[in-house]
Order: sequence, then structure tokens, then C-alpha cells
Amino acid sequence: MAKIYYDSDANLDLLKGKVIGIIGYGSQGHAHANNLRDSGCTVVVAEAPGTEAWDTAKGAGFEVVTADELGKQADIMIMLVPDNLHPVVYRQSIEKSMGPGKTLMFAHGFNIHYGQIVPPASVDVSMIAPKGPGHMVRRLYTEGLGTPALVAVHQDASGKAKDIALAYAKGIGSTRAGVLETTFREETETDLFGEQTVLCGGVTAMIKNAFETLVEAGYQPEIAYFEVCHELKLIVDLIYQGGFAYMRYSVSDTAEYGDYTRGPRVIDEMVRAEMEQILREVQDGTFALEWILENQAGRPKFNTLRRIEAEHPIEKVGKELRAMMPWLKG
Repeated sequence: MAKIYYDSDANLDLLKGKVIGIIGYGSQGHAHANNLRDSGCTVVVAEAPGTEAWDTAKGAGFEVVTADELGKQADIMIMLVPDNLHPVVYRQSIEKSMGPGKTLMFAHGFNIHYGQIVPPASVDVSMIAPKGPGHMVRRLYTEGLGTPALVAVHQDASGKAKDIALAYAKGIGSTRAGVLETTFREETETDLFGEQTVLCGGVTAMIKNAFETLVEAGYQPEIAYFEVCHELKLIVDLIYQGGFAYMRYSVSDTAEYGDYTRGPRVIDEMVRAEMEQILREVQDGTFALEWILENQAGRPKFNTLRRIEAEHPIEKVGKELRAMMPWLKG
């Protein structure tokens, strides 16, 4: 059973007198920075000069500096720029400032686990990974709630790495909801596997194939979209609220019977075997190497796939139907 930490397990006083450096004022960065400041912490933001994010952070009242300057000022630094930018930002701007007394933090373990960043043994290396997008991390904090998170320690040079990480988690509100203990390896591998087989890859591939099956059989694209895409949120929300049992209680008996009898035919042993192969590729570093090389080459495959997927008919139909539903606009 995973160890779970709450407010009473974390001491914000450990952050007093320390400068916390937020590297990247994006989705997660803006939430962490604002929540920590509202918790009484001293926060400095690193961004690229002249960018919209620099101006946004300035407009929010933060001291904004370059990553080079942040490395000199901050006692605790958390990498919240996109994963593919971590190594270059670290090597060019942060590495030279690493030394005893410093803490380097992450919200995802990819670059530590796969050896793209290797901090000196004299610094603490830890992770706080909120299980929600930045806007949710911020909104729940302002409502007096919190987003669950994961905590992991890769290096404990000071003997207080986990305590400092938990203090940080309290500062962003996550200990209000619960912080589960894990490792960099476990967080990284399960996160990648989940994204590829279910949350992003699996779900979008299944929706697209179901849509194509109905349209090619002569059904209206608009009806197909509603049945295999639009209504998915209803089902996911029910599962999110009460698990599979609550979802099955909420739908019709016909839908429940179809769930039991047809679901295993769609997700069969061949799919399970492919999931196991994908997990092996995550575990042995095959996927990580592929993604690292893709970025080094300028993302030719990624950009081509992004363009092709954006042109799929389901995107055109979905855009037209969503325009009929103004309540969906954020």
C-alpha cells in the first residue's frame, strides 16, 4: 500500500528563508508559482526574455529572470518547461549553479530516469507531480482544496529531501488532497504507459476507428461523432466519480450487458499483448531514445503526424458540432 502524506505530514517552515525558482511559467509553472506565493513562499520565475510567458509572469507581479540568473538566486529549483527542453536548460543555465544546499525538483521523472540530466551527488533531487493540469492545480487551491500529487526522491544529499519536497507539495496545496510516495522510475514508466495505451493514444485511436467504422457503413458523420466521441465525457465522468460500478449502475442494462460482452472483444488478448510490448519499450528506454532522437532531428515525424491527425474528418465534424454548444467554451 502506497504511503500517503497530508497537511499534518508537511512543514512549510522548511521553505522559510529559501528562494524557490520556477523554471517555466506555463500551465504547471503559473499554478505552482501563484500557489507558493499565496502560501507565503518567496518565488522567482525564470523565463525567456521577450516571450509572452515572461510578460505574463511580470504582469502577475513576479520577479522574472533568465534561467542563468535563477540558478544563482534560487535554493530550490523546479523544472516546469516541457520535458524536451530540460536537458538544454539544465546544461546551459542551471548545472553551473548546482552545489551543496541546492534542491533540484521535477514534476515528471523522464530526464532523470533516462539519464538526460545527471545532477551532482551534493544536491537533493526530488519530484512533486500533481495529478492534474495547471489550471486545476490553481483553481482547487483558491477554493481551499488541492490536487493529489506524487512525491519521489532521487538523491537525498541533505537528509531532508523528502521533507522539503513535502513542504513544497503543501505550498501548492497538494497535501490537502494527499501525496502518494513513489519513485522516479515508477512515476516515469507508468505515466508514459498510461499516456500511450489509454489516456491519449488508446482513447483517440479507439474513437477514430469507431468513427470511421460508422461513417464507412453509411451513417451520418454527425451521429457517429455524438455516439463515439461526444458522449465519452459522460462515461468518463461517471467512472471518475464512482468507478466502473457507478458507471454501470448509471447506464442502461442494455449498455451494461454490451459492456461486459463486447468490451473484451474490442480490447482482446492481441491488444493486451501490444500493451505489454509498449510497456517493455518504456522500461528498456526504447521509447525514450526514439523521442530524444526525434527532438534532436527537429521533430519531422511528430510534425507530420500532428498535421495528418488535424486533418482527419472527425476534427472537422467535431468543430462544427461544438460550435452549436456554446457552453463548452472555456
